[in-house]
Amino acid sequence: MASGKISPGMQQYLDVKKEYPDAFLLFRMGDFYELFYEDAVKAAQILEISLTSRNRNADNPIPMAGVPYHSAQQYIDTLVDLGYKVAIAEQMEDPKKAVGVVKREVVQVITPGTVIDSTKADNANNFLVAIDKDEHQFGLSYMDVSTGEFGVTELADFGLVRSEIMNLKARELVVGYELKEEEHAVFTKQMNLLVSSEKERYMSPLIAKQLTPLEKQVAEKLLQYVHITQKRELSHLQSVHHYEIKDHLQMSYSTKVSLDLLENTRTGKKLGSLYWLLDETKTAMGMRMLRSWIDKPLINKDVIIERQEIVQVFLEHFFERTDLTESLKGVYDIERLASRVSFGKANPKDLLQLGHTLAQVPVIKAILGNFQEPVLDKLIKQLDTLPELEELIRLAIAPEAQAVITEGNIIRTGFDEQLDSYRKVLREGTGWIADIEAKERKASGIHNLKIDYNRKDGYYFHVTNSNLSLVPEHFFKKATLKNSERFGTAELAKIEGELLEARDQSADLEYDIFMRVREQVEHYIKPLQNLAKIIAKIDVLQSFAVVAEVNHYVRPNFNDDNEITIIDGRHAVVEKVMGSQEYIPNSIHFKKETNIQLITGPNMSGKSTYMRQLALTVIMAQIGAYVAAKSADIPVFDAIFTRIGAADDLISGQSTFMVEMTEANYALQRASKNSLILFDELGRGTATYDGLALAQAIIEYIYRHVQAKTMFATHYHELTGLSKELTNLVNVHVATLEKDGEVTFLHQIAKGPADKSYGIHVAKIAGLPKELLKRASYILEELETNASELPLSIIPTDTLTKTKESLKQASVSEQLSFIDSPSYDKIINTLRETDMMTLTPMEAMNLIFTLKQEL
Repeated sequence: MASGKISPGMQQYLDVKKEYPDAFLLFRMGDFYELFYEDAVKAAQILEISLTSRNRNADNPIPMAGVPYHSAQQYIDTLVDLGYKVAIAEQMEDPKKAVGVVKREVVQVITPGTVIDSTKADNANNFLVAIDKDEHQFGLSYMDVSTGEFGVTELADFGLVRSEIMNLKARELVVGYELKEEEHAVFTKQMNLLVSSEKERYMSPLIAKQLTPLEKQVAEKLLQYVHITQKRELSHLQSVHHYEIKDHLQMSYSTKVSLDLLENTRTGKKLGSLYWLLDETKTAMGMRMLRSWIDKPLINKDVIIERQEIVQVFLEHFFERTDLTESLKGVYDIERLASRVSFGKANPKDLLQLGHTLAQVPVIKAILGNFQEPVLDKLIKQLDTLPELEELIRLAIAPEAQAVITEGNIIRTGFDEQLDSYRKVLREGTGWIADIEAKERKASGIHNLKIDYNRKDGYYFHVTNSNLSLVPEHFFKKATLKNSERFGTAELAKIEGELLEARDQSADLEYDIFMRVREQVEHYIKPLQNLAKIIAKIDVLQSFAVVAEVNHYVRPNFNDDNEITIIDGRHAVVEKVMGSQEYIPNSIHFKKETNIQLITGPNMSGKSTYMRQLALTVIMAQIGAYVAAKSADIPVFDAIFTRIGAADDLISGQSTFMVEMTEANYALQRASKNSLILFDELGRGTATYDGLALAQAIIEYIYRHVQAKTMFATHYHELTGLSKELTNLVNVHVATLEKDGEVTFLHQIAKGPADKSYGIHVAKIAGLPKELLKRASYILEELETNASELPLSIIPTDTLTKTKESLKQASVSEQLSFIDSPSYDKIINTLRETDMMTLTPMEAMNLIFTLKQEL
């Protein structure tokens, strides 16, 4: 559109929009945030609001849509949840005093990674992640703008970067280098991240000097992005915390998903996850810390034992713990309250919540003292009650104060002398008006004389025409109406002046006082954040005690002998869902020299649950919680690697087998002898012999090179023979009870290999047609009796029997003559020259594999 046809207001909009082309621009105009052009068209569709137009009679009317400013947050939330940025342009001056176009500026850009004012309650962290790279590795930094948490690390390869971003559940990524096309596709299409670029760096004392150059670089670019989107200095941001992936129990994102640690994989909900099981926390900070602990279990045995000691104390003191739990219910989210103060968004209700929390801290401290246990002394000492801040809020903020800060009634009486004098005038002014009214009514003899008020005339005496002759001389006329007149007096004018001043000035004064109080609170942000961490830790540990007591968990012991002895262990989450009466426990034994358990048994019998049981026991133990067992003695593991459950990775286009091999390779490349590997049915995603050969090779590789504690569940019964050669491999199986043709899965692990697969029985449980099951039983019997290459599934039974009988009676040469293609000569010659009777089973399998490759 030609510039001459654009109004000054719209030109201002276009100038601002140029600076934020990738964001929806909410442009404040009076009581509405307006959107124009493409933003308006798109927002109207997304938000289901009316699309109108500005200058509708013009040749090219401008599309326009708007939302009321007082309810804008819900619309902002919708846009941000869908992965968009929203820029907020506010009026920076009073429209009544403005000369020309009201000055407007963008005061904040809200993005998926920086949202803090969402109307949707969510106590989980919301991490914004930045990545950068040098010639050798990647730098990764994350921040939760709502709590101030700030971390940085270095990662060796892109796969680790991808996994860490997924672990952090980030929704937005800031990239400090030029992304390759395939990398951009991974982030945007596969991971559904909003990707922004940032090349500038923001120097800050929050970034420690001892970081590597790459870590400093990525952390400074993340800070720069936060600075330019939030448009202010944020005093609640914490000093950057350097961490290493190896500092905690290492688990890939797929491992955490397969173990249902933070959410149930099938439903995407909290219910049915380890987090759900362990969450008896009472505070928002405790919930976040619990999620963090589950996500990053410890590998430092001393710190684990320190947590265990506190859990044990809480368990042994039921009444004191009950008091502690009740006191925690009165604690609000200090971390996010502190961030609202830092953003300048804290309202009176926020400060009241903060004051209420601070009033609870001495109670919590006293209860901890009642335990009279030295192990709690450190926590008690760290609990800073901040009495001066609690007193400030208690004396300053009125208990009945609402969230709005511009309408008065937010400062407690007695806090400010001037404000109290205004309130006295307002409080007593009504009485003064009534006294004047009664006095003048008596003196004038006008029996219906009364004082009224409106904005135009202020306070006035209302006199009807019939009483005008009785109006006293000191009355002066203010207005004439059809049937009456309005009068004032000097005395009434004086009272009116005092009342109007008090009414106007008190609200402004209260606002100013609140701003000063909030500024004072901001000086306490760092102590408040420290206090939040201590309360969160207390909350999580009391939660562990409650869960242990209710579910009859035990304190695990840690050994340095690399042995696992779990007596009557249970899968804690499955047991909670099923009920303890129905769950069948299993003991797990790994001697020092035992590296691998090879698990055989039918589907649906509990192999996967048995494997996950060990993983959950390890994770629960290494976060300091008690475990679901009669007793548990385990080493401290450095990593858990899993491949449990078959599923295609549809988003990245990987087949089940490719996913299997990728995750197997991830484990084999990174596992140590102190790791735990859980492989379930590895190799089933390809042809039988391929899968069998790969499964055996993987087992041998783990046994000889990795030497990690490994559970390997398989349907390949041929692999059970490996125990003869690999002496530290132990065969176990899921026990079954077979009687009168019916099979019962006992869900108990027994020594030795399984003797049958029971696949057809599982199909029977699944409800397949009887005719199909009967046919499958026949084919299985034939296959087990006579190994044949004939297509059993399509040859009629009678023909099949005759053909098989004729083949049995033929010589080897006659059998081989069925294959008359010259291209098979090499295979035929190999078979002719092989003495089948002298081959071991393993040599026979290798021969078959070689011949298949030749085919």
